[in-house]
Amino acid sequence: MNSRVRKLLGGYLLLIKPRIVMLVALTGLCAMVLEGSLLTEPPRFAMVLLGIVLAAGAANAFNQFFDRDIDAVMARTRDKRPIPNGSVLPRHALYFGTAVAITAVLLLKTSGGMLAAMLGCFAIFQYVVVYTLWLKRKTSLNVVIGGAAGASAPLIGWAAGAGNLALVPWLMFLVIFLWTPPHFWALALYAREEYALAGIPMLPVVAGEWTTRLHITCYVAVLLPVTAWLGFSAELGWIFLVGTTLAGFQLVRRVILLWRDKDHCAARALFRCSNLYLAAVFAFMLVHRW
Repeated sequence: MNSRVRKLLGGYLLLIKPRIVMLVALTGLCAMVLEGSLLTEPPRFAMVLLGIVLAAGAANAFNQFFDRDIDAVMARTRDKRPIPNGSVLPRHALYFGTAVAITAVLLLKTSGGMLAAMLGCFAIFQYVVVYTLWLKRKTSLNVVIGGAAGASAPLIGWAAGAGNLALVPWLMFLVIFLWTPPHFWALALYAREEYALAGIPMLPVVAGEWTTRLHITCYVAVLLPVTAWLGFSAELGWIFLVGTTLAGFQLVRRVILLWRDKDHCAARALFRCSNLYLAAVFAFMLVHRW
């Protein structure tokens, strides 16, 4: 395989944002495992999980198509995203996103049922239309309302097995929904100048860093007890509760350091820690199940 083909394939892989998709896949996987119905049907299980992955990947591809002007301005994306760096043409990214989205919905419909397919459509619509095209460029509440898209994978996974929704998947949704704003506000704190240059009204840009730290603190303060609520409601056991409590202490520590140090290093560390926190919450669910 020559370097040109490798660059092209690598560009299409980057369109789906594989690291983000892996985290989304983990949350959907956990819901499917906890619900349990599809564990006895490995082919359906695999197809539903693939549908969740492709739905997230399609949303990310559409996001990069519509945000290509922003990505070309911001230093953190200019050389890493495939459209601004020339790896993938914009129209090809649009075609790719459309094909992946259709495939995702068809997989969810055939393997998970109508409710799972409708939730997959909702997630793509929420992320592309509500968040990317509407909220992101207009309001600092963009990641608050837009967070519903990234939080939808547990609903899809649960609905694919059960055919309905219950308290547990909604609590999983709520954990991700509450996690999303402080995660992205931490990113926005250390990339504030870039967002301002691109004209994106992230909270640190329009309200300042002190207000952003306060909002992060409030969301984390609500996130931790909701995570515990999920543990008790799903009867996840002491390993989950102890593990997520320790992860929560680390998250709180990073929030305290964010107030103390007030620099980009503290914000970047919180951003990374928040990723680890969410991964830990859902990984401990799998530890309990198996």
